[in-house]
Amino acid sequence: MTEEPTGAPSNAESQRPDRRHAHTHQHAERTRMPLWIAVALATVFGAFTALQSRINGQLAAELDDPYTAAAISFGSGLVILVVSLGGWRPGRAGVGRVVAGLRAGRLAWWMVLGGLAGAWFVVTQGLSAGVLGVAMFTVAIVAGQTIGGIVFDLIGLGPGGRRPLTPMRLLGALLALLAIGWAVSAQLAHDVPLPVMLFPFVAGLGVGWQQAVNGRVKAEAGSALTAAFGNFLVGTVALVIVMLGHAAITGWPDRLPTEPWLYLGGAIGCIFIAGQALVVRSIGVLLLALCGVAGQLAGALALDLLLPTGRPVDGATIGGTVLAVVAVAVASIRWSRHRHRAAGPGDGVAVAVSRSS
Repeated sequence: MTEEPTGAPSNAESQRPDRRHAHTHQHAERTRMPLWIAVALATVFGAFTALQSRINGQLAAELDDPYTAAAISFGSGLVILVVSLGGWRPGRAGVGRVVAGLRAGRLAWWMVLGGLAGAWFVVTQGLSAGVLGVAMFTVAIVAGQTIGGIVFDLIGLGPGGRRPLTPMRLLGALLALLAIGWAVSAQLAHDVPLPVMLFPFVAGLGVGWQQAVNGRVKAEAGSALTAAFGNFLVGTVALVIVMLGHAAITGWPDRLPTEPWLYLGGAIGCIFIAGQALVVRSIGVLLLALCGVAGQLAGALALDLLLPTGRPVDGATIGGTVLAVVAVAVASIRWSRHRHRAAGPGDGVAVAVSRSS
């Protein structure tokens, strides 16, 4: 399962004219993490996303202010990461490596702004979720994530390099879209303003972009903690600005809730943001998105069964969850033995096509 980067042809290949030109580009380095472990972890991180959504949703309801709730969630996560960096030398060293990578041009400046996508996702919830309903909002988000995953893998934005769109990956993406549509079919509205659908769709694209660039930062830093810190720092700054603007118009919440569990969203976010940055190199942006869909559906189903909110669990929810897991399994089938090195900021996006097995 491991493969070292190959920047030049081997002696045997150099003696074969028909193979010489096929391997003068660099292949992406394969990580030592087995595929099934990376997929399992990515699915668990998706379940963490569902748990965070439940907590942050309740916090927003208690405050009657989703923007302040989002700023609290991101801000508390940032505090946790600052404390963690204080006691974790590799994480602090990773910050220095990221700065050095930016100066040397190995990282583009926009690659450290992944937190903006997370902030936009939260703002989009406030702008369109109430108009579209949670179901339509979720469908639009997943559609954006899936298409973004395909595009970002094709151009090699993630740290694992370019990944071709094989028939199995395309089928897995289509099954994931069917799964989320099936799972929320009972809640879908028929008359929705299509322009408003663009907000969560773009937010879904942003989530895929965030996962890709966070992975690039993690690869440069050598620490997922460093990548998560940068993500929360940028996101917190953006959300505090949004919170202040919203408060200037509508005022501040009357009180802060006293239940401690309502403030765990930031800690949970630290786990899955760092975890996604860790595994995206192994599985790519598209498969990470599909694992996230399966994990979110499974996590939401488990929460509805263990901590019901009054909405009954129907067969469509269970069927959609099972289909999402099938989508992950289908998309995990490998058709290519090599992935090409991710292009650097100055390399452009033109890379050679992977050789099919």
